[in-house]
Amino acid sequence: MYNKKDIISKLRQQILQQEGYRSPAEDTKEMIGLGPIEAAFPNGIFPLGTMHELVCSNTEQAAASGGFITGLLSVLMQKGGACLWVSLSDNLFPSALKAFGIEPHRIIFIKLAKDKDVLWVMEEALKCPGLAAVIGELRTIDFKQSRRFQLAVEHSHTTGFVLRNASKKIESTAAAARWQIKPLPSEPVDGLPGLGFPRWEVELLKVRNGLPGKWILQWHGGRFVPAPAATRDEQQLLVG
Repeated sequence: MYNKKDIISKLRQQILQQEGYRSPAEDTKEMIGLGPIEAAFPNGIFPLGTMHELVCSNTEQAAASGGFITGLLSVLMQKGGACLWVSLSDNLFPSALKAFGIEPHRIIFIKLAKDKDVLWVMEEALKCPGLAAVIGELRTIDFKQSRRFQLAVEHSHTTGFVLRNASKKIESTAAAARWQIKPLPSEPVDGLPGLGFPRWEVELLKVRNGLPGKWILQWHGGRFVPAPAATRDEQQLLVG
């Protein structure tokens, strides 16, 4: 016989699994390689098979978010499967994806002119279990539509990313996590001149049943790694 506490605990685990959070007993290894960021999620595991929302205030943040997502795709696509990327702009340069270990031919690119068309394509794509991930650029999305996305991924277990570009008013959505990615200057490698590794300020603005926070990451050696000690300006940024 289960007591009341056991029943509540079991129900919570079932709800978390439906929202994309696996049980620690299923796999104790990091799945995405986000280091300390993964501890912010329930069970300490990055949620898959759910919706993630990335808000972008300008073109620079949109580009940084695209790079961050591509780093995630390099892990999500390791087990096969293609990816669908629906955009409203020409900001993405496919050949640049190789820097993150992604071959451009494995991603299906679709460019559309209107949000309503992106919404339709994304919803249909998110129903497809053969896709590793679906990314869509949108200006606005309401809770009702985001809920339709979430219901789709709960059946297909496909991970979805919504890039909300030029968002002035951020409405509530059904996404499991809301992110904001900002670009940071790269650090010279071994004191040599030239560009260093891509660096970002990664902020988890909202996470269901988790702990929001802010971190500095960089892409090095084909994976995310914590950036070296932050500069004084970056330290002020993180605590501000």
